[in-house]
Amino acid sequence: MDLRAAGVDPALASVFPVSAGVGRDGRLALAGVDCRALAERFGTPLYVFDTATLRAQARAFRDEFAARYPAVRVAYAAKATIGRWLARLLDAEGLGFDVVSGGELAAVLAGGVSPKKVHFHGNNKLPAELEEALDAGVDCVVVDNFYELELLDGLARRRGARQDVLLRVAPGIDPHTHAHTTTGTLDSKFGFPIATSAAEEAVRRAMVAPGLRLRGIHAHLGSPIFETEPYRLAIEVMLDFAARMQERYRMPLEEFSPGGGFAIQYVREQPAPPPAEYAGVICGTLRRGCERHGLPLPRLLIEPGRATVGRAGVALYRVGARKEVPGVRTFVSVDGGMADNIRPAIYGSRYEAVSADRPLAPAEETVTVAGRYCESGDVLIRDIPLPRLDPGELLAVPAAGAYCMAMSSNYNWAPRPAVVLVEDGRAQLVRRRETYDDLLRCEVD
Repeated sequence: MDLRAAGVDPALASVFPVSAGVGRDGRLALAGVDCRALAERFGTPLYVFDTATLRAQARAFRDEFAARYPAVRVAYAAKATIGRWLARLLDAEGLGFDVVSGGELAAVLAGGVSPKKVHFHGNNKLPAELEEALDAGVDCVVVDNFYELELLDGLARRRGARQDVLLRVAPGIDPHTHAHTTTGTLDSKFGFPIATSAAEEAVRRAMVAPGLRLRGIHAHLGSPIFETEPYRLAIEVMLDFAARMQERYRMPLEEFSPGGGFAIQYVREQPAPPPAEYAGVICGTLRRGCERHGLPLPRLLIEPGRATVGRAGVALYRVGARKEVPGVRTFVSVDGGMADNIRPAIYGSRYEAVSADRPLAPAEETVTVAGRYCESGDVLIRDIPLPRLDPGELLAVPAAGAYCMAMSSNYNWAPRPAVVLVEDGRAQLVRRRETYDDLLRCEVD
């Protein structure tokens, strides 16, 4: 029985994967697989991804944008989380890939993805990584600064090659998200600012660089962006710039990207725009702007990362210690925390949670869910109403598919969790839990 039919608050149910439900035994199930059974089989902490949600989100972005614009390339932003299993799945759904490191490139290629479906981002790509991208034959490199422009030009010329590039510009638009994840303003390490002479100078240099072929411009405003207005403003600024650059330098605009940053719902009181809403604003603004400036419609590149995988993931933890501080708060500790999900500690990110063993149980108290690591800031969820949880009970945290495992660490020398993919009542281990031997393997005596 799905969560809504079982009586779960619809706003809370919308944070869980589309296949989430309550089994006959009253426990939380994902794609028909009992969460308690998953924990017993694979251990905790455990990250569980729902195939149906992954496919649904990929198709929503692909189809909603394609319905509104003639030429669209949807590239999954691999920094949200990546592995061979995910690369294969999203490749089969027709998505391309945006990578920001040699490691992400290796993972995507290991998943069987054609390098012609990959473009390479990053504000300080290492020379070795650019060599790897050229060796692989990636479709495009998004150039972020003058150092990289000269470096990539030289590397390509030495090979007798000409690499397609986009220039990442900073349109100076505030997306109204966390300062640590705002990337399109003037005060940012990313991109050539339009407001200064840097973006124009980058166009001038790229147009005469023998080893580069300039294909268009790119921007990324930040993440997660819960409003659509920043995209409209950024596209208008970018197209004004593109029109000037075409007039002055004959800059082509074969491809145009406002980036990604699309939000997901993490907590019941903050829903996110659906893909159709983002598509309507972005495609409509791009069409109108090109018509106003007399520009032919470029191919549109979008980069949904979090919005593809975030809702698909659920983290399962086992409850341990309890500490009551009268008149202050009650801490309930779990067997994971900031080593597998650093987002609450560095961004103040908020999550929902339910007892996986008793998802329909009413709240009995307000507690703070703490992690097991030796930091006072290791708190997963502050002040959340929950039933009184017993040691050994399972806690399920939804919307954990993006930037949790991708940003995980071995802090306190804790092995990273396993990752499981669920579909149609079956569970498949796609990343095993690390062992102490894994942690010691890089040591040199």
